[in-house]
Amino acid sequence: MAEANTRRRARGGGGAARRAERTAVRIETAKYIERNIPNFEVLNEEALEIIETNAETILAEVGVNFVDNPGALQRWKDAGADVDGERVRIPRGLARELIKTAPSEFTQHARNPEKSVVIGGRNLVLAPVYGPPFVRDAQGGRRYATMDDFNKFVKLAYMSKWLHHSGGTVCEPTDVPVNKRHLDMLMAHMTLSDKPFMGSVTDPSRAQDSVEMCEILFGKEFVQENTVMTSLTNINSPMTFDDVMMGSLEVYAANNQACIISPFIVGGAMAPVSVAGTLTQVLAEVLAGVAYSQIIRPGAPAIFGAFVSSIDMNSGAPTFGTPEASMVTYGAGQLARRLNLPFRSAGSFCGSKLPDAQAAYETANSLNMGLMSGVNFMLHSCGWLEGGLVADFEKFVMDADQLGVLHGLAKGVAYDENAQAMDAIREVGPGGHYLGCAHTQANFKDAFWKSEMLDYKPFETWEDEGGRDTRQLASARVEHLLANYQQPQLDPAITAALNEYIEKKKASMPDAFS
Repeated sequence: MAEANTRRRARGGGGAARRAERTAVRIETAKYIERNIPNFEVLNEEALEIIETNAETILAEVGVNFVDNPGALQRWKDAGADVDGERVRIPRGLARELIKTAPSEFTQHARNPEKSVVIGGRNLVLAPVYGPPFVRDAQGGRRYATMDDFNKFVKLAYMSKWLHHSGGTVCEPTDVPVNKRHLDMLMAHMTLSDKPFMGSVTDPSRAQDSVEMCEILFGKEFVQENTVMTSLTNINSPMTFDDVMMGSLEVYAANNQACIISPFIVGGAMAPVSVAGTLTQVLAEVLAGVAYSQIIRPGAPAIFGAFVSSIDMNSGAPTFGTPEASMVTYGAGQLARRLNLPFRSAGSFCGSKLPDAQAAYETANSLNMGLMSGVNFMLHSCGWLEGGLVADFEKFVMDADQLGVLHGLAKGVAYDENAQAMDAIREVGPGGHYLGCAHTQANFKDAFWKSEMLDYKPFETWEDEGGRDTRQLASARVEHLLANYQQPQLDPAITAALNEYIEKKKASMPDAFS
């Protein structure tokens, strides 16, 4: 993943040169995924039309609440909605008409232009876990996250080949005041990595700080003309848009920055128990949210989000990797494509307390579902544990390694002359083997996806090396990546300007921890 040579091995260099090649470090990031495989679709035309009609009925007859936001209520009224108190009823067709200005795909620029990503179309961008207040590793166990933990996760994301994005609140650093930690988190993304990142949404003022820090990093004019941040705007399902999230959305949309409009669905609690009913509510909520972003600024990038889990009816706990959640995600992908919007969903979801077999099963189901459903932006693609309460260091690198499988699957099946391998079949003939044939020699380096972490050694070798399980291998991987981390260069004047901005902001307010 990150262990490759920084220079080519000279011909005839012998064993020393080969050892140097194996142990040297090259920071490599794979390009975002461009699918060459079809999306999996579960809804026929009749089902899609029923869900779309019912969603419009919900908007027109039931309505949605915009809480503690008189400005939003007035904007909706001016746009043609029926406003009664905090309830907004949107006439049939109005939301669909408003969202037509949202782009079907857009580029999120990274400070390293080679790592910019295109979100939408046939593309898939992978970003790490977002939001857990706790972290876990094999050495320290489960504990509240700190800023040091956050910095380590940003470094791991930067060093991980298959991750295209640095993410946002990879964990919640509880040792920094609530009203100031967003500044430190943004600084970490901006200086410890050169991949794209997300802005703060915990208060509109913090969203504005995010924009202003980006103006230092990229230049004010560049930020206004280009998208340099994504942000996560969760809807308080069912059908409630609070002033904090909408206030942050207003800041980002006004500044041409992307908003993921994402209902937060736990089936049976925040939405109906049926797949069709949940999809109807998801669509209604997304239509209202994306439409509002376009009222703020027509053309502002918006992403159709769908965070979906089901519920254990015995304990009330959310469950992950289930067939029902997959069906909702597949269906939401179809609805997003019909609206011509980029789609966000899926991730390394699991309910397990440890990176164990349960975590692996549920995560594999969730990741593959994301690929097949046509997701364009996958938040939580690595590191998620315990229903999202924990960011786990070992699981982070385990998941990040497995994201390479998604890259391989998305390539589809090549059928050019080289892939047909007719020369190899003729060369080997009946009863032979392909290990030494010309085609194998020409293709073996890139023929198969290679795990950077899992163990495929013979039993005797594995036993001699300590008989390590996957979690132990992952611990060694975390240690190796952090030991070999190399910070990407940044203009010292920009770093100084960011530090000055942060110092002034922190000095302007007392610490708050709630």
